[in-house]
Amino acid sequence: MTSILAIDTSTDACSVALLSARTVRVLQEHAPRRHNQLLLGMLRELLPGGPGGLDAVAYGCGPGSFTGLRIAASAAQGICFAAQLPALPVSTLAAQVQSAIRLGLAGEGCWVLSTLDAHIGELYWALYQVVDGLPHAVSSEAACRPEALVIPGAEQVVALGGGMRYHADMTGASQARISALHDTVLPSAEDILPLAEAAFTAGAWQQAEAICPVYVRDEIRWKKLAEQGPQS
Repeated sequence: MTSILAIDTSTDACSVALLSARTVRVLQEHAPRRHNQLLLGMLRELLPGGPGGLDAVAYGCGPGSFTGLRIAASAAQGICFAAQLPALPVSTLAAQVQSAIRLGLAGEGCWVLSTLDAHIGELYWALYQVVDGLPHAVSSEAACRPEALVIPGAEQVVALGGGMRYHADMTGASQARISALHDTVLPSAEDILPLAEAAFTAGAWQQAEAICPVYVRDEIRWKKLAEQGPQS
């Protein structure tokens, strides 16, 4: 049976989850700017014997908080190097849709606009459809100002996440497409697990040195180990 550790620190929530023997254990705390203080302790509590027995480590790869994404990527990279494990990057926007599925806010066939507050008056967003209980991307992840948001297609959508704080600033056409709005839903490590398990089964994993957050904005980019130059 597959055993996967998941880490997400992309928003104000700090969460870890462990899938083992078909059971899931979750630790989560709302902790703005305290992820680096909490994460290692949460990992020790979840894995008191260390990472032995794990098959892979999944992490919320973004988009989201720049600092938060670095924390999750660094933790995943360290565990994967130490235990020689593959990594499974999972979109935080897709994980947020999976949260909505678990909470009963989005069902089979539903079209879901997943958003996060990108701050500085912008939102991160992507459109998904729920197929076989998992979110399938209909659009690429993007960042834009709310008035510039153009929702692909013509279907009614369920809108999720912190980016919906800008709902009133969206065009009338975008507002008319939204049939339900749930602005308090957040991505969680628990909801990374179903997506990570599907990716692991499909062989869509990466080596530790390839771990890299997805920032969406082109001007900010994580440097992989090979790009960082000599280490002091």
